[in-house]
Amino acid sequence: MAGALDQLKKYTTVVADSGDFKVIEQYKPTDATTNPSLLLAASKMPEYKHLLEKAVQHGKSTGSTLEEQVTEAMDKLFVLFGLEILKIIPGRVSTEVDARQVTPSIY
Repeated sequence: MAGALDQLKKYTTVVADSGDFKVIEQYKPTDATTNPSLLLAASKMPEYKHLLEKAVQHGKSTGSTLEEQVTEAMDKLFVLFGLEILKIIPGRVSTEVDARQVTPSIY
């Protein structure tokens, strides 16, 4: 007998609201959405430390002031999480990000 989630998937698009790749992979939604608070929680997890480090490096290399560095790093982190989620789901990822961060150089 199919579970409730499998039954639901027959009639609607299931969207995960998470930044935790393991949860997204477990429930296999079609799409995913994230927000700053979810990504903050996920970025504190040891398994995602490499994404945080990459984002901080980006912020330091692109921002002239500390405020710009933090903003650049946060936006880059959101994009990096979104790209990782896209490796898991067949659909789309919705996240809040500065549009200037979405450039061909990140793909």
